[in-house]
Amino acid sequence: VLQIRLLLSLLLLAPALAAPHERGLIFNLDTGELCLQSAQCKSGCCQRSGGLSLARCVPKAAELQECSPKSIYGVYYKCPCESGLSCDADRSIVGSITNSDFGICKDPR
Repeated sequence: VLQIRLLLSLLLLAPALAAPHERGLIFNLDTGELCLQSAQCKSGCCQRSGGLSLARCVPKAAELQECSPKSIYGVYYKCPCESGLSCDADRSIVGSITNSDFGICKDPR
């Protein structure tokens, strides 16, 4: 009986172990899915609309869109910029603590 249970467990785990790059329950989340940290999202941005709202994975900010500088918190009110763009924001200590140091994505060139 123990051997049958072990075999069944291995058969159930095999698909999960064989496909590490496919979407998971915790990481590699798609746009619109609930998240707790930006590292969970394919896009690299976990955003909430307000202090009590649930955060969801969203695309990073494009050129001329509002943005936040990269944060240690991992959840944003405005996403950081796409690759190659910089967030021209007021980087004050108060702004980084209150998560209100928003700017605009610009091409540095």
